[in-house]
Amino acid sequence: MRRLFASAGMAFAVLAASVAAKSAPLTLQEAIAKVERETGAKVLSAETKHASRQTVYRIKILTRDGQVKVIEVPAGD
Repeated sequence: MRRLFASAGMAFAVLAASVAAKSAPLTLQEAIAKVERETGAKVLSAETKHASRQTVYRIKILTRDGQVKVIEVPAGD
């Protein structure tokens, strides 16, 4: 029974951290760092776009195999 409560507590802590992270919008610098970390690519440029009520960061990257791509990262606001 204690294991069940411990597991439930751990799941709640992970969920709470996830919700807390989603409630704070990303900055442009955080979005750039995230793209660099997740792709291993070089960032060529980045800009902020506002569509409707949402902010989106458009980040242009140069991949390891030489391709130029644009990745859109929602700010989460």
